[in-house]
Amino acid sequence: MRAATRSWFRGGSGMNGRISKCGDWLEERLGWRAVQQVIDHKAVPQHRHTIWYYFGGMTLFLFVVQVCTGIMLLLYYRPSAENAFESVQFIMTEVQFGWLVRSIHSWSANLMIAAAFVHMFSTLFLRAFRRPRELTWVTGALLLFLSLAFGFSGYLLPWNKLAFFATKVGTDIAGVVPLIGPFLLRFLRGGDEVTGATLTRFFGFHVAILPACATALVSLHVYLVQKHGMSTPLSVDPEATPKMKFVPDFLLRDLVGWLAAITLLAVLAAIFPWELGEKADPFAPAPAGIKPEWYFVFMFQTLKYIPSKILGMDGEIIGILFFGLLGLLLLVTPFVSPSGRPRGRSWLPIIGILAIAYIIVLSTFAYRT
Repeated sequence: MRAATRSWFRGGSGMNGRISKCGDWLEERLGWRAVQQVIDHKAVPQHRHTIWYYFGGMTLFLFVVQVCTGIMLLLYYRPSAENAFESVQFIMTEVQFGWLVRSIHSWSANLMIAAAFVHMFSTLFLRAFRRPRELTWVTGALLLFLSLAFGFSGYLLPWNKLAFFATKVGTDIAGVVPLIGPFLLRFLRGGDEVTGATLTRFFGFHVAILPACATALVSLHVYLVQKHGMSTPLSVDPEATPKMKFVPDFLLRDLVGWLAAITLLAVLAAIFPWELGEKADPFAPAPAGIKPEWYFVFMFQTLKYIPSKILGMDGEIIGILFFGLLGLLLLVTPFVSPSGRPRGRSWLPIIGILAIAYIIVLSTFAYRT
């Protein structure tokens, strides 16, 4: 026994041999060395726009934070109109550090959507959707839409007054979509009005359907990024561009960003804890100046400014169709944009800048009025 122990801890070839055998055992069953080879050969272009590459990893990291904190909240949350508000109140007042977990969950949701927007616009400006990365863009755009769906479905779950009426307004807007509006309204609400059935339905969307779709899309998106590598801007010669190894150089820089995000989340959650508000009362009047979450405010404000009638058509319907068309154009951008020389497509960055300015101006004006 002692001889075996001495042999095991003896340095040099004995230990190396055991490590090698362990590696062979894993290779035979998992084929892990193929993954190691991919990691060893993966490199990231290093140029003045490299900083924008980090927002993809930041978005993924915040999504992981969402999953972890969401699982913790799920242990105590009860998805019914009678118990939802009280269960969140219990989490915030009775569960140890429950208020912190909920605040981190809420703040990370907002930061994740903000990071996803930055990632999308940076990809647009760098024209990183060029062949053969069209499907990488499509999966990324779908993930952005899913992030907005996560925000919309999760907003109702505390069952407070503001969330109740914001959901009512949001589903009312979905109800005026031509042809499928009535079906869409009943599908989202689980009936004609926002009730406990709506809450349980949104809970199902938020913790089951959307995470399953997001996991599949994230896996496909990450696979496509690994397959095609990081895109270089048209103004950069990919052959003459120096590269850094993904592991450990780029990954360590990513980790610094993740640590900064955790620090920011902790500060925001501690100094500005997420408020619960009052319990929803379906029979109470809607609070004055009700607004959706910030990432929907510019749409909400646009619909307010559109005249009630435009060329004999309902202005609200025209506005909804307009935003639907913008979403479709965003999805198919790689297929409707030429992918040739740098001098083409100068209109894409211009449109992106105008879109950012429009969102910021309308959102700022909405919160000041």
